[in-house]
Amino acid sequence: MPDLLLELFSEEIPARMQAQAADTLRKLVTDALVERGLLYEGAKAFVTPRRLALAVHGLPGRQADSREERKGPRMGAPEGAIQGFLKSAGLASIDQAKIESDPKKGEFYVAVIERPGKATTEVIAEIVPEIVRTFPWPKSMRWGTGTMRWVRPLHSIVCTFGTEVEDPEVVRFEVEGIVSGDVTRGHRFLAPEPFAVRRLEDWMAKLEAAKVVADRDRRKAIILNDAKDLALVHGLELVEDEGLLEEVCGLVEWPVTLMGSFEERFLDIPDEVIRATIRANQKCFVLRDPRTGRLANRFILVSNIAATDGGAAIVAGNERVIRARLSDAKFFWDTDRRTPMADRMSKFDAITFHEKLGSQGARINRIVALAREIAPRVGADVDLTEQAARLAKADLLTEVVGEFPELQGLMGRYYAQHEKLPPEVAAACEEHYKPQGPSDRVPTAPVSIAVALADKLDTLVGFWAIDEKPTGSKDPYALRRAALGVIRIILDNNLRLPLRPLLVSASRTILGEEHFERHPHDVFRLETIADKVVSDLLQGLARRLANLPADADVESAERVEGMTLSGDLADDLLAFFGDRLKVHLRDRGARHDLVDAVFALPGQDDLLLVDRRVAALAAFLETEDGRTLLAGYRRAVNILRIEEKKDGVAYKGPSEAKLLKEPAEEHLAAAIETVKRQVADAVAREDFAAAMGALAHLRGPVDAFFEGVTVNAPEAALRINRLKLLDEIRSATRGIADFDRIEG
Repeated sequence: MPDLLLELFSEEIPARMQAQAADTLRKLVTDALVERGLLYEGAKAFVTPRRLALAVHGLPGRQADSREERKGPRMGAPEGAIQGFLKSAGLASIDQAKIESDPKKGEFYVAVIERPGKATTEVIAEIVPEIVRTFPWPKSMRWGTGTMRWVRPLHSIVCTFGTEVEDPEVVRFEVEGIVSGDVTRGHRFLAPEPFAVRRLEDWMAKLEAAKVVADRDRRKAIILNDAKDLALVHGLELVEDEGLLEEVCGLVEWPVTLMGSFEERFLDIPDEVIRATIRANQKCFVLRDPRTGRLANRFILVSNIAATDGGAAIVAGNERVIRARLSDAKFFWDTDRRTPMADRMSKFDAITFHEKLGSQGARINRIVALAREIAPRVGADVDLTEQAARLAKADLLTEVVGEFPELQGLMGRYYAQHEKLPPEVAAACEEHYKPQGPSDRVPTAPVSIAVALADKLDTLVGFWAIDEKPTGSKDPYALRRAALGVIRIILDNNLRLPLRPLLVSASRTILGEEHFERHPHDVFRLETIADKVVSDLLQGLARRLANLPADADVESAERVEGMTLSGDLADDLLAFFGDRLKVHLRDRGARHDLVDAVFALPGQDDLLLVDRRVAALAAFLETEDGRTLLAGYRRAVNILRIEEKKDGVAYKGPSEAKLLKEPAEEHLAAAIETVKRQVADAVAREDFAAAMGALAHLRGPVDAFFEGVTVNAPEAALRINRLKLLDEIRSATRGIADFDRIEG
């Protein structure tokens, strides 16, 4: 079957856009072909700095013929209806329509529309120009006098179609004065002359001869393997960098790896600074000395040309630029170390963190106060925690971080080590930002944990207070990441750390103690917010903040010093935390309905225990006892709902012992009381497996009750008592989870 080859040849496409552009071209063209009935066997996109190409294999030579029967009006219909039908069906006369009869509708006209399939070349000539004109580049430009926009000026288009055993046909079309053909060009400098191509294999072979590696993955493999081999020859190891490899691959069509060097004196600079300098400025790879584990004074660059001098001039030019950049980095490093971290802190008072949240200095003070309260709860030394929280942001005012913001935190650790500060303080300077993503490591040292939690909780409560919440895909202050960070720190470190005190502490550090002295009603309000945060976090519900006193200070429920701590704010923050926690547990394999079932329990403010409850509940429901009890529970609840709706009354236990007439209901009532005690004792011991085991004892009594007892007894008192007994089944299971939320 024939194959399609399409190449769009242009000026250099930005490296960051190339991979996405190749995928987009493949999808747009193949989708358009399939929509027109042209199915294919396979498609592969190619991209280099100067060309975007696509090969589609196994296309038919033409579209299949189509036949459509279109029902028209009844015989004798008005002339207007007849003419409309003829126009829509493309008929010249009603005589071209056939007549069919229907027992109910009578005789009516039917147009048989037969369309011969088009040649595939015609279809391609229709769809490609429109795709080129409307291609969705992130940024595009116009050039010359034309109106078309493209990422860079487009020079030529290759479009051929044919089988392997025949000369392919050039698919003719025109896009803004550019006529398609079969001529392309190779490397800009090494093989600039035009040449004709036929099909994919011919195109790739001739491009290779013209010093162009068209396959992006192959270019990446060449760069990586050649760089490793070159490093190995010199007894060094390549520091692999996937992001840099992707970028460099998009800068070259004929990759040539070369090695350069810089003075050993620059190795006094931290490795991360050397790497950031060389990577950011020259797009070069750094090398590691396996004997020391540190960087070597060598680097690997990737040239786009095989120079006649073996690349000596190219290497010299890169060395010259890198030497200058490393000189700047060394100056920054040396200058920063002359000023102690503590001496920088006063400058934060003059730097605004956010116009509604005050200065960076005020924020650091809040973090310090909150970290001191968290420290004893996570086993951290309070004084070391305070010192770490005070200095953790100091590196933001250094020259190195000013040049390379991505090194914040890490440079704080280096400066703290230079000043011989305690190791816990140095570690916290780096780790308090972590985790910065789902794959980032979580701090494990107690001091680092305390400072990291304080930093994230202050951020969350602060921005919620000024109504700067994430909306849709927008999260400019990375609040989702902060919430997930709090969750991961607690769970990954197996911290028995109740959430409620943390929320109280965070709220106090935001408002300040002076505010509570002026507004004593807010002390009540703060405790209420904390309770609701915990409750709604675990229930995942957005309920209104409960009941301020009628005479409460109005200012306490409105904007206070530019910050709002209304019920809506607390509810929103809780729902936000709850969503993050549920997503995290689901990502670890927990069923979403079981997570919701545990969240629904009030007062569960220990995230580690929530995690363990979900795991125990999942294991219980995998057993026969669990599945059978769940079925009995649902039967009980369904009966209750029906009767409560009918009567307009909520039936709440306990049942009355004197009204228990049947042995099965007496046995169930006794079993419920026993199970409630056993579940409560097991939960108090945090033995959730035992709690589930106790709950399993209800299976038999529940089954026996439904087999031997009529709930809707004729006697009203007996019926009501039995409905209350059903409610006690629900109450017994609530010691574990809200079974109403369990699916399946």
